[in-house]
Amino acid sequence: MSAELVVRVVQDPSRAFTTLPDEVTQSPDLIVSLDVVAGDRIRARMHGPAVASLFGTEHRADLTARPADVRAAAMRLCRLWKDVFVGFRSPEHDSSPSPQTLEYPYAALVDLRSQPPGGLLEILDELALAGQQLLFATLLGGPDPHVEVFRKHLAGTLSACEGFRVRFDSELYIPWPMMCLRPEDLSQSTAAREPATIYQRFLGHRHQIEQTGGAYPWLTSRRQAPKVPTVSLNHDEQVDAHGRTRAADVAALLARDTHFVQRSRRSELRLALADRSLCEHLMYFWCHGHFVPNGAHPPALALRLTDGVPIDADTVRECRHDAGNDHPFQPFVMINACHAGVPAEGCDPAFFGGELIRAGARGVLAPQIEMPQIFAAEYALEFLTRYLAGQYTAGEAAHSAARYFADELHNPLGFAYALHCGMDARLERAAQLADAHGPTT
Repeated sequence: MSAELVVRVVQDPSRAFTTLPDEVTQSPDLIVSLDVVAGDRIRARMHGPAVASLFGTEHRADLTARPADVRAAAMRLCRLWKDVFVGFRSPEHDSSPSPQTLEYPYAALVDLRSQPPGGLLEILDELALAGQQLLFATLLGGPDPHVEVFRKHLAGTLSACEGFRVRFDSELYIPWPMMCLRPEDLSQSTAAREPATIYQRFLGHRHQIEQTGGAYPWLTSRRQAPKVPTVSLNHDEQVDAHGRTRAADVAALLARDTHFVQRSRRSELRLALADRSLCEHLMYFWCHGHFVPNGAHPPALALRLTDGVPIDADTVRECRHDAGNDHPFQPFVMINACHAGVPAEGCDPAFFGGELIRAGARGVLAPQIEMPQIFAAEYALEFLTRYLAGQYTAGEAAHSAARYFADELHNPLGFAYALHCGMDARLERAAQLADAHGPTT
């Protein structure tokens, strides 16, 4: 006698993701969403193949944290990195100043292996504790049992292994790569006091991370891969006019085997953005950034090229207002706005980048703190070398670059760069695709 069997689906073969007809994509290993809902509350949701589901559904919890408190703690973490790390003043310079002793060594050097390990470890401990507290005490703190379960599964997933592709979809600006796991979350011993042990707690060291939210990119079909990509350098020629950084090496890299465009004035950038046929595959900004007053709203990020005239999100919006959706503007954008300044409380540093994404950009990579020029140029060289080769996605290139500086040079500043959308963006060339698919008939 036949009987109907009860079936319980415990795994989703589609990986909770459906691709668009003209896209070949892969869902992230973990997606964490933070939505600001009625009553000034934050609703957290989490799903993906890397996290075990409960009863075949996503994890969800209404957090006890308030958005204003989370924003304030996030801005404090950014200020802390600037104050205690970039702004670290050498005690030796105070006691016995000499030409060989740098006053601010962590701002003046990229390779920190020659610096006294005790001082670096003390600062890393403080930064890791602050990143841990923001994640587990401010954002996911409290005795609510639903939040406890959410916190447990998130910590377990992030600490289980390394190399996940993690998307934080959030209306709240949080410096995710600078956030940290707790020592007890890691299976290996954390008793040894050395930089490598502390770096393993930073999310930016463990995983590829992108933040989305507030912008819905890629409404149009992907364009065909070019034979020769078009790359632009939008820069302030007075930044490092004496050549103390490797900015010239970055410019040479950008110009190698590309259609290379340079802009140094606001009028040139506006004219390009207003061109509906603008087709660039990579836009690189090397300039100053400042947060300017914006009335009753949070301060807005404005960039300045050589002429010093502000370029902000409204500039992008005005130039692209009649471009429509069917246009070739789909660049990946790196904004290396040196000395951009610490944002005021509640300010979203991705505002300018978010407008570029809404205009069609595939993603934006930018520093979350005031970045020393010498490190900014070195980071750009490492990231762009990987990305321009076409073998790394933006997420892979950013993750690899950050780990290189941390593991090899004992410098954590690579974690202070954030990727907004574009984790899977790749600079493909037609020749590479032809080689990958073999000969055709």
